[in-house]
Amino acid sequence: MATIKPFAALRPQAALAGRVCELPYDVMSSNEAHALAAGNQLSFLYVSKPEIDLPKGTDIYAPRVYAAGRERFQRLIREGAIRQDAQPGFYLYRQILGQHSQVGIVAGASCQEYLDGFIKKHELTRVDKEDDRVRHIEAVNAQTGPAFLTYRTVPTLDAIVAEKTAGKPDVDFTAPDGVRHSSWAIFDADTIQRIQAEFARLPCLYIADGHHRSAAAGRIFRKRSGAGESATFLAVIFPHRQMQILPYHRVLQDLNRLSADTLLARLGEVFEIRPGGPAQPERPHQLGFFLRGQWRSLTFRKSLLSAPDPVDRLDVTLLQKLVLQPLFGIEDPRTSKRINFVGGIRGTGELERLVKRGEYACAFSLFPTSIDDLMAIADAGGLMPPKSTWFEPKLRDGMFCHLL
Repeated sequence: MATIKPFAALRPQAALAGRVCELPYDVMSSNEAHALAAGNQLSFLYVSKPEIDLPKGTDIYAPRVYAAGRERFQRLIREGAIRQDAQPGFYLYRQILGQHSQVGIVAGASCQEYLDGFIKKHELTRVDKEDDRVRHIEAVNAQTGPAFLTYRTVPTLDAIVAEKTAGKPDVDFTAPDGVRHSSWAIFDADTIQRIQAEFARLPCLYIADGHHRSAAAGRIFRKRSGAGESATFLAVIFPHRQMQILPYHRVLQDLNRLSADTLLARLGEVFEIRPGGPAQPERPHQLGFFLRGQWRSLTFRKSLLSAPDPVDRLDVTLLQKLVLQPLFGIEDPRTSKRINFVGGIRGTGELERLVKRGEYACAFSLFPTSIDDLMAIADAGGLMPPKSTWFEPKLRDGMFCHLL
């Protein structure tokens, strides 16, 4: 079963939400955050990326950084920019990006079910990133950025959501990146009970994005023995058919001492190569490759696609095992300094720009991993390679906060 709990959220005033709510802390650099928050003292980036309010060069893991985040969070509360609801409830959070719309249920997910594996993960976490989230949550005594969870679509829940979102939203704004964000509160006991009953019938939930947030919440739950509100963690939970996954591309700093001609010849052993192919692959097992100012379409040879393990059939796995490791010498993409990753929202034009400017030697564009593959791998207890998925649109920090 999936246990979810209503909670009394801290939410921004409707008129201020567009100034308060910001993109997640982990999709931007400190410099980018500083530029985004410039001139806006209500920006939640002062809470989630508090180093931007300190002298340039400050260690982002220094105690003073977390203290600055705590002060900014308390300041938003003191000034009334964010306020806590008087009673617990569930919330609905809709995002619209272009033609894509998704509506999730905002709730407290069970830390114990996460630790017991009923909230399934598909990625490894890094201890340093977990530590950072633990220290941030402890400093502000709240979860301020939600985990992004999904479940296999349930028509009854779809109907409840459709009924509630037919009314006027409590908060409704369009962010500078063009994403529209709307929310509704659900406080009536009957609807809360109906939602909980439907989730109780689900065998599990899946982490789409937010593995480090979930892991940090689990650690704090253990440390506090579930005291206060620490037994649950802030989550927005979407039906899987509404998920939009974009590709996660790769850029390489060098050709590993291979000439371009030699590299292309070696790639020909793995792929069928078509010069001038599309920059963005059009189907699974097709990649784009940008080298020397030209795109090539790479299609994995069929003899390489017979692996029984669903992880081994992923394009990101095949690329790592058959190309990045043997040809480029990238043993561990999580730690190598010779590879970087570009989220699909930036487009293949960003890959061209990086290579043409000489920052990288070549780039691989990928077709997005499917949500069905993600869930199948999680169900089997498997782990996907790092940077396999880019979910879009991103949930805004500060839209809902969960006090512990």
